[in-house]
Amino acid sequence: MTHPRKSLDTVIHAPVRFSIAAALASVDEADFQTLREAIEITDSALSKQIALLEQADYVKVRKGFVGKRSRTWLSLTGKGRTALTRHLEALREIAAGELLEPP
Repeated sequence: MTHPRKSLDTVIHAPVRFSIAAALASVDEADFQTLREAIEITDSALSKQIALLEQADYVKVRKGFVGKRSRTWLSLTGKGRTALTRHLEALREIAAGELLEPP
């Protein structure tokens, strides 16, 4: 039997990236500002983490304008949803504590 920790996704496992993926999983799309406020992080820290998630093809970034103001919208890709689901399954297996045989 392989330990479930080996199924943890190293991209999503970091607390901020995990928070981003989990928040985006509950919506089709979120604007940058709303996501930043929801996970209580600075613009620069969120930008850095989004870039890592985008490189892994877990998050899609869409830029546009609302009036004359530029806006950034973020969404979780299919690959990102699958990775988050597998990561959560591995965490549940670990948390269940059923790895040891009873005495």
